[in-house]
Amino acid sequence: MKTEILIGVVGPCGAGKTTLITGLKKYGYRVKHIAQEHSYVPYMWQRLTNPAVLIFLDASYPVTVKRRRLNWTLEEYNKQQNRLDHARQHANIVINTDNLTSDEVFQRVLDFLLGQTY
Repeated sequence: MKTEILIGVVGPCGAGKTTLITGLKKYGYRVKHIAQEHSYVPYMWQRLTNPAVLIFLDASYPVTVKRRRLNWTLEEYNKQQNRLDHARQHANIVINTDNLTSDEVFQRVLDFLLGQTY
């Protein structure tokens, strides 16, 4: 294991959370997907997981629709963004993934994690 700390990953559907989590786990990190985007309780991410590091991946509405072929409305996307506000405010790092490849996202997160002292 790279580290025993718990890393949480949050963000709207289609932002790249699953891909990032898979990569971090392969690299030896202990990572949890936090489905805060589906919870009406703003601090649910803390109550369920309370990670030492919170990573927030973001993506615009058009990008989420394209990536995941989601059949959802802008209103539904905005609801998710509102549900994620508390987590975004408390995130250790926020990355907009719109113009990044999954490898670039992974590298930014890895660089961030390797630069931290726990």
